[in-house]
This record gives sequence, C-alpha cells and structure tokens, in this order.
Amino acid sequence: MRRDAEVDMAGTLNLARLRRRYADEDATPEEVLREVLGRIEACTAQHVWVDLLPHDDLLLRARALGAMGAAQRAELPLFGIPFAVKDNIDVASYPTTAGCPEFAYTASRTATVVARLEAAGAMLIGKTNMDQFATGLVGTRSPYGACDNAVDPAYVSGGSSSGSAVAVACDLVSFSLGTDTAGSGRVPAACNGIVGLKPTRGLLSTAGVVPACRSLDCVAIFAQCVADAGNVLEIALGPDPRDPLSRDVPPLPVRAGLHEGGFYFGVPAVEALRFYGDAESQALFEAALQRLESIGGRRVEIDFAPFLEAGSLLYDGPWVAERLVAVGHFLMQQPEAVLPHTRAIIEDGMAYDAAAVFGAQYRLAALRRKAEEQMARVDVLVTPTIGTHVRREDVEIEPLAANRRLGYYTQFVNLLDQCAIALPAGKRSDGMPFGISLIAPPLGDRDLLTLALRFAGEASEGAVDEPADDDIQLAVVGAHLSGQPLNHQLTVRGGQLMRRCRTAHAYRLYALRGTTPRKPGLVRSLPSGAGDAIEVEVWSLPTGEFGGFLREIPSPLCIGSVELEDGEWVQGFLCEPHALVNSEDITAHGGWRAYLNAVGT
Repeated sequence: MRRDAEVDMAGTLNLARLRRRYADEDATPEEVLREVLGRIEACTAQHVWVDLLPHDDLLLRARALGAMGAAQRAELPLFGIPFAVKDNIDVASYPTTAGCPEFAYTASRTATVVARLEAAGAMLIGKTNMDQFATGLVGTRSPYGACDNAVDPAYVSGGSSSGSAVAVACDLVSFSLGTDTAGSGRVPAACNGIVGLKPTRGLLSTAGVVPACRSLDCVAIFAQCVADAGNVLEIALGPDPRDPLSRDVPPLPVRAGLHEGGFYFGVPAVEALRFYGDAESQALFEAALQRLESIGGRRVEIDFAPFLEAGSLLYDGPWVAERLVAVGHFLMQQPEAVLPHTRAIIEDGMAYDAAAVFGAQYRLAALRRKAEEQMARVDVLVTPTIGTHVRREDVEIEPLAANRRLGYYTQFVNLLDQCAIALPAGKRSDGMPFGISLIAPPLGDRDLLTLALRFAGEASEGAVDEPADDDIQLAVVGAHLSGQPLNHQLTVRGGQLMRRCRTAHAYRLYALRGTTPRKPGLVRSLPSGAGDAIEVEVWSLPTGEFGGFLREIPSPLCIGSVELEDGEWVQGFLCEPHALVNSEDITAHGGWRAYLNAVGT
C-alpha cells in the first residue's frame, strides 16, 4: 500500500521554511520539537528508528535554544533545525548499536560531525535503523526489522542508511546523517526520492563512527533539497585531529562553466547501462540527460569499464577483509548475534592474505588512472543512482544478487576517491521515484552542488530575477558568502545573488580573532592606494527586510558604503578599526574563500 498523502507533504521541514518561521517568530524550537514528535508518532513507515532521545533531554535542548537572545540565534546557522543520525554514529551518553543489540555500547563522546552540527544550533532527535554493521544496500538486514520504503513498503528502502533516508523522505526531520562505503548514502536517497550527498572522503570526520571499511567510509547527508545538503556540508566539514584520515584541504572553488553553462557531462556507453528491464527508468534517465543539455551541458560517451571493475573489487576483493578490523573480534566472540547474510559477507574477508591486498591495490591504482583519463574529458559523470527498484520479496529469494544490482552504479565511487550526489529525477507511473547521480573527482563537491542546484531548479540558470527598484544592493565579503555559515541570513529574507565581483583597489581584509563562525573584517585603506581589490558577492535584499538583517550583525561588523571595481558604490560589510588589533592581514589572498582554501579550514 502506497503512502501518497504522507510523501506528498515532504518538504515542510526544509531549512528555508524553518528559518523563515523562526525569523518571523511563528515558531519556537520547543514548538517545532513537539510538531516533529507528533509526526513521528503518526508516521506509518515501520522500523525507521532504533531509538529516540529521551523526551526530557529533547525538551531541555529545545528550551535552551529558545532562551537565546536574537544575537546568539543569528550566530547559529542551524538554529532549531531537527535532524537524525544513523545508529553507527556516536552520541555521548546514548547507546550505539550499529544495527546489532549485542554489540551496543554507551558512547563516551559525540562524533565530531554531530558535535559540529549541534554547535551550529541543530536539534538531534534520535538514532535511525540500518543494515547491520553497514553491510548491505537493501535496508532489510536489521534485527530491529526491515525499514519500510517511504513510498511503497513492497519495495526495499535501500541501505545501509535506510532509517536516515526514510526519516527525511517522510518529513520527520529536516536532514539526517548516514554513512557511505558502497553507496549507502545514495541508494536509499534514490529509493525514497530525496537528495543524498556523499562528500569526498575525509571532508567530514568519521571520528566516532563505527567503521565498515575505514579507508573508504564517508559520512553522508540526506536532505529534502540540494541547498540543505550543501548547507550542512559547509557547516560540518573540516579536518579533525581525532580522525587521521580526515582531509585538511577544503573543496575546490566552483568552476565557472558549471555555474554559467557550457559544461561537459560523461555518460556510460549504452552497452554498459543496466536498467534490468525497467523501461520507465530508462526513459527517465534519458529525460534527465536532456534536462542537463537544456541547461548548457554537452553529452560525452565514456568507457565505463574501469569504473565497473574498480567497483567489483569492493566485494570480490580484499577490501571485504577490512570489515574484520572493525567487527571481526566481536564476530568471533558472538557469531550468533550477527545476521546470517551479514556474517557471510564479513567472513569472506578471511579468505584474503596480505599478498592479495597489495595485488588489489596495484590493480586499483591502474583502474584509477584509466578512470581519471575518462573523467579528464568531462566536468562530471552522470549515471542512474539505481537501475531499478527491488522488491522485498526478491531480496528474500536472491539477497546477494539484489544487493549487487542496487550497487552497480555506486560501488566504485569511494574506491576511486570521487564525490557524488544523488538527485530525484522523476517518477515511474506507479509513483516510485527515479534518480540520477552526479559524480566528480576528489574535492569537486562544490562543483557537484552548483550543478545539482541548477538541475533541481533551485538556482537560476545564468540569470536572476530583476530586483525591485528600492531593493538594497549589499556587498558581502565573508561568512555571508554563498555556501558560508551565515548565508542563510540573506536567503531567508528573500535575498538574491546578483553578481560576483571585486572592490576597488582601496581595501584591506583581516581575519578577525575570536569570532564564531569565523569572519573577516573589510576596511578602506589609508592612503587609498595602499589597499587591494577584494572578492565580494553583491546581493539584492528587499528594503523591508533590511532592518531585520541589520539587527543580526554583531559588533565589530557594520554596514557602510563600499566602492566596487567598476566605480559603483553599494552598501556593504565593513569593520570597526579597533577589532583589527592582533588580527591577521589577509589582503594578499584577495578574498575570504581564497584565504580559507589556503589555510585549509
């Protein structure tokens, strides 16, 4: 039985709507919490949650947020936003089971990625169901019960991050965290019709995450729209001393072609595409490719063979032995606590020795080189996320075949050190969603998000609406830039990005000390010629919203007149001179993004 009414309501908890409600004082965090708990109680999808946080703890968090003053709230980009985490991610003082009750332990420390989101004001609601030990792409391998698909429970919900995806698809939380080794942050997104972002390995810390294959694991983000996924990524990313595999380099800046058009996208050769007899999904994929062409893309057929062979190494090679490092001891001590299919996959790792590991690494290096040659011809690779949906009864008959079918387009991405985002791209006639994946080289995450915004219709395609005659033109220089932590203060008030440009050669930029989130200070230099041109974004803000925006700007920042490189003067962010004492002069970098890229934060 399909859940049309439930799924059609999806989207009411997206970040923009909740931020507007808070800004208009139409809701408090406590009211949103009670609304979320009511939705969870009424939800008909079964086995979504492993555990909700205790009611008193939830209420304490919501009331603490509600007691904050306006200035404090303005500093929290996720103020009052409800989210969930997969139950292989630690939350201090609560149990982590990784889908196995006998394995459970009480976490002494919160996972870094969760701590960063909570520090930004987000409200954690609970822990979600998953395929045991993150082994599987089907969402049925859980002692807590198979998690229902959000649209039709006759089909699998996708794994291993099943509960996290369904919680977002059923509009129970604004976003959620999962993990992704073979596709667990993308397959459930496709199965339930939402966005699934798998960042470059190491951008999001995995400290406090029960590993599957630690060298490949990523924390993934499920969201109701592309903008929300990008928001969460920008807030949570960054190196972590607790995670030696975390990266201390940020995503690369966006390439202009993906923002303005004229980009190339790769598509597997026809003989490599698999839809398993699903003609409707095949037609929807072609429609998605035509959509990409309509926004300036040029289709390029690529050789998909090295990608597929690399993906086959994940389960038909020694990487399966890496799972023994994480749970092998537990498996030997309590084999009866592990589900039969999960146990069989993990035990397969015992067949490999060190020589096999090195041999596979050499083969993967060769395949990565071949894949890079193909990726060098295009800006992004485009594939279906899954070729077709899998019925739960089919999993019972052929569990391993069903799992491999779901991972056909996803298993190679982490092995090749790529990043990917799964996007909704239409529905079959029976209402089941279809989705595509955009895949890019490592650190191309912002490229993916830029193109994904355009594909999803969340961003203008090279043009913006004409602002009203009395709109305020505002130059922003730091934390309010697109993708930065305070950008929502503009978007929630209807702000539009008009252009990216530079100031006149008359300014200096400083990294201010003791600001949260980190902010720069822009000052006009004395004498005028002693400064430089600094990168800015010019936003159009409705006049009626400008007063509320000003109230959110803390000292030492202020609004004044800023001269642009073409001689135009607009309103813009400036800084009181006293704050520059002991602050770092970063003028030579030419802008805040360039500085962050240089220092790796």
